[in-house]
Amino acid sequence: MNDATKNVAGSADSASAQGQNDLDAMLAAARTAGAVKAAGANPSVPVEGQRCGVIAIVGKPNVGKSTLMNALVGQKISITSRKAQTTRHRITGIRTLGATQFVFVDTPGFQTKHSTALNKSLNKTVMGAIGDVDLILFVVEAGNFTLADAKVLSLFKSGIPTLLVANKLDMVNRRAELAPWLKSMQERHPFAEFVPMSAKNKGDIERLFGICEKYLPEQPWWYSEDELTDRSEKFLAGETVREKLFRFTGDELPYTSTVVIDKFDEEPSKTHKRFVRVAATIVVERDGHKAMVIGEKGERLKRISTDARQELEKLLDAKVFLEVWVKVRSGWADDEARVRSFGYE
Repeated sequence: MNDATKNVAGSADSASAQGQNDLDAMLAAARTAGAVKAAGANPSVPVEGQRCGVIAIVGKPNVGKSTLMNALVGQKISITSRKAQTTRHRITGIRTLGATQFVFVDTPGFQTKHSTALNKSLNKTVMGAIGDVDLILFVVEAGNFTLADAKVLSLFKSGIPTLLVANKLDMVNRRAELAPWLKSMQERHPFAEFVPMSAKNKGDIERLFGICEKYLPEQPWWYSEDELTDRSEKFLAGETVREKLFRFTGDELPYTSTVVIDKFDEEPSKTHKRFVRVAATIVVERDGHKAMVIGEKGERLKRISTDARQELEKLLDAKVFLEVWVKVRSGWADDEARVRSFGYE
């Protein structure tokens, strides 16, 4: 923890005006600490001058992990929605800047309720991601710390540097109140640094790169400089359909719904440089959920399919023909074999 951060934490009990002044100084120091190499990738960097490492993005559901991942990579590879438990897989995002290659891992939000086979799989993914990394970004909402946050924090092993990423800073009205919150956070865990930010702020993202860089080991890059993810286009297609499913059903549909890609074929085309044919199945647990997804006269399913197709065409740079079906598989989220068959760990 840098000195600026410690000073603010120590002043938490002083007058509010002084607290605001100290906090402003701390925020300024933290914001400028990482304002270094956010330049474009340099293909001429010699191997002996390269850095590369794995950075896990971890936190409870709905704190902005996937939004942060997409901002860091510079392209949407991890789906987002207001619905909790949107991310279900370990998603790797890659960004090469200057001499450093950052390998980010977006994880599911750690599940504290519903001990189903699905949730056990999600938590296994989180545990696997934080066990062998060079740096952890512990994402919380600035000024907020809940029991769910505490359970995630309890998973961290000693010896792995952890940054406290206070996200959604733009949503905090009275920043002077962050000083006592920061002091309490320091008492909970020996964070290497405190990073106040908004994942939607480009300047904050650039500074975060500079902060993370110094924690990564000097070693050759693992990926080519233009790679953005290690996930296949087929996987991204399934995630895109699932995102639209959640966006158009909101809280009506239980989160125990998933998408399976039955077909992903690239076919020759005389009119398009790429033509991809995709068949997807939305899996729900009840007949009532199926009717909800399809909607009156099929309108909701049509909207889900159309939005997913349009986004896939941008993502794949291809003409996409997408068919989406809905099937009922009762109790699948409690069936370990079926959970694995649907692509979960």
